[in-house]
Amino acid sequence: MAVSIRTSKNMLQYLYPLLAVLIWSGNTVVNKLAAGSIYPAEIGFYRWLLAGLLFTPFMLRPAWRNRQAIRPHVLKISALGALGMAVYQSLAYYAAHRTSAINMGIVLALMPLMTLALSIPLLGQRPGLPALLGGVVSLPGVLVVISSGHPASVATHGMGSGDAMMLIATLAYAIYSVLLKRWQLKLPALQLLYLQIIVAVLLLLPLYLASPKAGLTPANMPLIAFAGVFASMLAPLAWMRGVAALGPSRMTLFFNLLPLFTALIAAGVLGEPLARYHLAGGALTLVGVLLTERGQNKPATVPPAACKNTA
Repeated sequence: MAVSIRTSKNMLQYLYPLLAVLIWSGNTVVNKLAAGSIYPAEIGFYRWLLAGLLFTPFMLRPAWRNRQAIRPHVLKISALGALGMAVYQSLAYYAAHRTSAINMGIVLALMPLMTLALSIPLLGQRPGLPALLGGVVSLPGVLVVISSGHPASVATHGMGSGDAMMLIATLAYAIYSVLLKRWQLKLPALQLLYLQIIVAVLLLLPLYLASPKAGLTPANMPLIAFAGVFASMLAPLAWMRGVAALGPSRMTLFFNLLPLFTALIAAGVLGEPLARYHLAGGALTLVGVLLTERGQNKPATVPPAACKNTA
């Protein structure tokens, strides 16, 4: 009986990362749906404003009480909020006007590989042979997708603006992830998330004021609600619970389900066709990322003083 209860509890732990990835996949499709009913600057601002307003009754007082610990990290928190909340998601909304949700999901699958590449100079990690092979396999996979199955055309015509925006957005979040690990701010996770949301609201306000507006309508309010409540609050909380239960290394593997979930949701909700090049490119990208994560990264020998000076 005790073994059965323990097994059930262990299985429930896997629901946290699955829920988070499922929500984020759905939000990629929401980005595409929003392209027809609200301007990118609007939904980007309203999303974080809604999350901030909902968090404030619970988080404002604890954050204020902890202000002495927060003050030395204000610039780092601002950088994290700018990269992970403002730049990443805003570019994704703009990309949704110019590319498919399936393409966006597959490009997002490059994030673990980008994170690994940035970890070499910023965290002193040394990739193993599987990680290098993963890079060799993943990049052609994404190239197949963004070129609609004709990789040679990228050299002559370049990639689409939407796919390029999504690549930049993914890079921004990869930088965010590495900096989060490098700085390791000694703050409660929820307070750190709340403060980054406040930064995003402040940074996106000028763009919102300067951009055209469709206004709040019955068509776009559910999209804002999903992005603000589920993607901005519930998914990060589920992910943090998963990290606490399973550890960060095992959690990364679940992120690889994002392109698959996105493709299935996009096909069902948006009617986006799954072409052969989507399947081929997505498979290459997934195999490459899995190879990357199988590589055992060894910390490079970096003098402690050097790490301290560049932090």
